[in-house]
Amino acid sequence: QVQLAESGGGLVLPGGSLRLSCEVSGVTLDGNAIGWFRQAPGQEREAISLINNGHGTIYYADSVKGRFTISTDNARSSVDLQMNSLKPEDTAKYYCGMLSKNLRIWANQYWSKADSYDYWGQGTQVTVSS
Repeated sequence: QVQLAESGGGLVLPGGSLRLSCEVSGVTLDGNAIGWFRQAPGQEREAISLINNGHGTIYYADSVKGRFTISTDNARSSVDLQMNSLKPEDTAKYYCGMLSKNLRIWANQYWSKADSYDYWGQGTQVTVSS
């Protein structure tokens, strides 16, 4: 079955960097779309980025544009999120998810909605603090 597993979270100083990984098993990344979300305590899950491998498209939330970069590593079957210039407001638990197969062609409309995803990992905590 499809499984996603996040790693790479931790404690970092403001202005620092972290690289998160989402390892995907049970399915090839070719043609699939993987998104990253985050959720702070008491808040809704927020879309960060999506890479649509079947269509060669990438999306970012305005809050992270220019600071975060998403990429696919087929050799590791992983979708990575490089996070630079981190701010305290980036503190949250970060999740990766697989966009529903039927929505890939409309990813630009649905990628930011959490209920568009069929599978989720368990999350990894990112804390930005001095």
